[in-house]
Amino acid sequence: VTKPITRTVLRVELTLMPEFEWADRVHGGAQPWYVWVEDFDDEHVYHKERFVLVKAKASELHTLAFTIPLFEPLPPQYLVRVVSETFLGCETVVALPLSSLNLPAAGPAHTPLLDLRPLPRAALGNADFEKLFRFDHFNPVQTQIFHAAYRTDENLLVGAPTGSGKTVTAELAILRLLNAHPGRKAVYVAPLKALVRERMADWGRKLAGTLGLRLVELTGDVSPDAHALRTADVLCTTPEKWDAVSRGWQHRGYVRDVMALILDEVHLLGEDRGPVLEVIVSRMRYMAAQAGSGDVRFVALTSSLANAQDLADWLGVGEAGLFNFKSSVRPVPLEVHISGHAGKHYCPRMAAMNKPTYRAIVQHAPDKPTLVFVSSRRQTRLTALDLISFCSADERAGQFVNMAQQDLAEAVSGVRDQALRHTLAFGVGIHHAGLAEKDRTLVEQLFVEGKILVLVSTSTLAWGVNFPAHLVVVKGTEFYDGKEKRYVDFPITDVLQMMGRAGRPQYDDHGVAVILVHEPKKNFYRKFLYEPFPVESCLQERLHDHFNAEIAGGAMRSKQDAVDWLTWTFFYRRLTHNPSYYHLADASPATVSDFLSELVEATVGDLEAAGCVDVGREDGITLESTPLGRVAAFYYLKYETVALFAAELAPPEGEDPDAVPPDLGTAALLRILCDAAEFAELPVRHNEDQVNGLLALDVLLPVDENALDSPHVKAHLLLQAHMGRTPLPMADYATDTKTVLDQAVRVLQAMVDIAADAGGLANALGAMALAQMVCQAAWQTMPQLLLLPHVTPELATAIERRDGGRCASLASIAGMDDSSLHRIFAALNERERRDVIRAVRAFPLVDVRLLLPANTEALRLAPDAEGTLSVALSRTNRPNGRKIYAPRFPKPKGEGWWLVLADGPELLALKRISVAHDTRTDLQLVAPMDLGSYEFTLHLVSDCYIGFDQQVPVRVEVAL
Repeated sequence: VTKPITRTVLRVELTLMPEFEWADRVHGGAQPWYVWVEDFDDEHVYHKERFVLVKAKASELHTLAFTIPLFEPLPPQYLVRVVSETFLGCETVVALPLSSLNLPAAGPAHTPLLDLRPLPRAALGNADFEKLFRFDHFNPVQTQIFHAAYRTDENLLVGAPTGSGKTVTAELAILRLLNAHPGRKAVYVAPLKALVRERMADWGRKLAGTLGLRLVELTGDVSPDAHALRTADVLCTTPEKWDAVSRGWQHRGYVRDVMALILDEVHLLGEDRGPVLEVIVSRMRYMAAQAGSGDVRFVALTSSLANAQDLADWLGVGEAGLFNFKSSVRPVPLEVHISGHAGKHYCPRMAAMNKPTYRAIVQHAPDKPTLVFVSSRRQTRLTALDLISFCSADERAGQFVNMAQQDLAEAVSGVRDQALRHTLAFGVGIHHAGLAEKDRTLVEQLFVEGKILVLVSTSTLAWGVNFPAHLVVVKGTEFYDGKEKRYVDFPITDVLQMMGRAGRPQYDDHGVAVILVHEPKKNFYRKFLYEPFPVESCLQERLHDHFNAEIAGGAMRSKQDAVDWLTWTFFYRRLTHNPSYYHLADASPATVSDFLSELVEATVGDLEAAGCVDVGREDGITLESTPLGRVAAFYYLKYETVALFAAELAPPEGEDPDAVPPDLGTAALLRILCDAAEFAELPVRHNEDQVNGLLALDVLLPVDENALDSPHVKAHLLLQAHMGRTPLPMADYATDTKTVLDQAVRVLQAMVDIAADAGGLANALGAMALAQMVCQAAWQTMPQLLLLPHVTPELATAIERRDGGRCASLASIAGMDDSSLHRIFAALNERERRDVIRAVRAFPLVDVRLLLPANTEALRLAPDAEGTLSVALSRTNRPNGRKIYAPRFPKPKGEGWWLVLADGPELLALKRISVAHDTRTDLQLVAPMDLGSYEFTLHLVSDCYIGFDQQVPVRVEVAL
């Protein structure tokens, strides 16, 4: 598949399918192949790479993606050649036709940087606003956009390189909102939680501290309540969270109150999470159009783009609001060195780059801060250790330390990570997501304060935290893709972002970036590093879930609505401007219309097959959401996940579909949970299949030994290790466990709803029990007392044997007074007993009463009639704060309950509630067809605590 990106760049996606039978004796465990692209006259090789086919993947399709140059006039074709490294004469040649390519139009010229006198802060005309900025004058880029950002309500698109001060544009837009439209909200959307945290820290000082604005964070780590969202002045969020919130804009007034939507790093529209960004912009534009006000102001910040005009048209940005500067426009000029390194194997090549990295530091920044970006956590450690050895060889061991030895020793003493403690002593820091929070904060502080001069980091730091340095070294431009099982290139946007950290506006008159690349890619980076790439949409690949959400929300009621909805997207804009990229023959209205209709038919067909959407039988056009579709939209799940759950939790094939599904048990429910599509992105790094194999020996339940490199199997192992409190093999697995737990609670709540819809009480209660186990990091079979702090297995066993086992359950202990608890836990010291009592007082004691008509002991209903069961719940102990006691769960969580009404194994009604001091709620049920007396059971089940579930019998009289 060929996709023209610009008139001079072609993206090729090559699909390889092995067509030979694998024989271990002949082929061994792996077969290497060379893939290259040559021109028609055999004059030039434009791309070459080595591809290793492993036995385990011999029957699968493999996709390689790479970029090659184009030259006009276009040659008839290039040739793609795949040649075996082992077998003589074993090769395949495929023609890559070019003559029929529809190349995109050349982009408009960049915005020239005008020679303006820098504006002073006084131009803001407000003394309080001036206090927000530490500098005296705005830089040239900020000066040029000042009027449009601060004096008008124009939509803005600002394209400029990293380090040019684009964030000030967002701040000016917020100040404009305060001046001209008090009472309205601003929403800042950034693609990474780290960027949101950076804004929260910075704006917490500026906007909240100086101006007294209410600043609220909405991310996967922080979930404020509706009141906080309603009263917020500025909301900092991620695309997924704002997508989930804005889906209900019709009945959420605080969404309609938004007047400024600030979108950071918009060039990531073409990356994995781009579709969500595209959908929220399209929805906000649609919302403003429906309201008739058209008053949502879009402020988009991006790197320099080749197709900024398309993006501007889509965002409704006029000529006065479009600023797309050249990538060379920086307050601090950047000097770039690109160095090629030979060696076909990744690890030896990375090791060979360590000496040039050290030389670059000594040459360009011997006494100034340096950032070294590498591809993996392992490489941070290996690179830092090599840099230290080069220092020692030069007899300059302390050259990167810029603090007193005593202070250094004091700082290092509290570091938990062994490698970091060693490298910090030489002034070289390590930074990656696997570090403990305390270690990471210390390293950041030492580097920012200039006490250590070198920081070796994974590439995520380039996006996450603003740590400018004089020198940036990008050591290698590839990373290991666990899904592809091979090394792939960083996106150009990532490399530019890393380079953008070079040059500190307050201290340097220039910055230096050194890019160390694989020799064959040297020319590619030389050519494309400064040629702005266009942003293309990848919405087409993620359309199903967004269609499902719009249908569930009622905004899309027919296939025609779906086509109309697509016309609001950036995807639609690019279809007509670069048709070949989206596999269209041309951009004529008829071709585009047919393409959109086919796309809608295929997407709706998949959703219908998954059980998420019903298509009108009479007209074949109207669309209606199903319970499955609504569950997927409400819990923000992929449609494949709810389809999987529905299939697994339904009665077996061939049985009566209205029969009660069988009890699957905890092991099967856990496997089904981990097969959810949400866990497909969990990283499985190089050689982690071996680590997973060792971990599988330590957990309770068996996993598929033939799929140890599967993200679903890894999720299964991590959840088992979490609930079994099994030590993890490395820090990376602790980070991955947090990722899994982030998703697991939400996915389990959906599983409960789907099990209830199928009518299976046992599976619904089993999924609820799994939710409790995940929150408390314990199997239900473990002694409940082990959930308390400082309680050892020996102490738990001793306490359980007392008083005839009366102290074995947490529910009984929670009802005791403090003196009894001190007596029971006398084996602990005073401080430990206080910790136990604090935990016990957090546990909920709930009284459940049925509210039946006066002088009756049964609920009376007519046959097959709908009825209401009223239930009163009261909290008999005061809740200790709003968050649950769950010390091993990675983030704060609120307390919730399920009310379940069942007739034997059949689930009749389910409701999710929260219990205050006094709560009354109703359950709707349908009476049995036959006359007589029935005894149903009402279950009250916690969503987070083990041992506090209750059952209450409910008598129902069915009579005429």
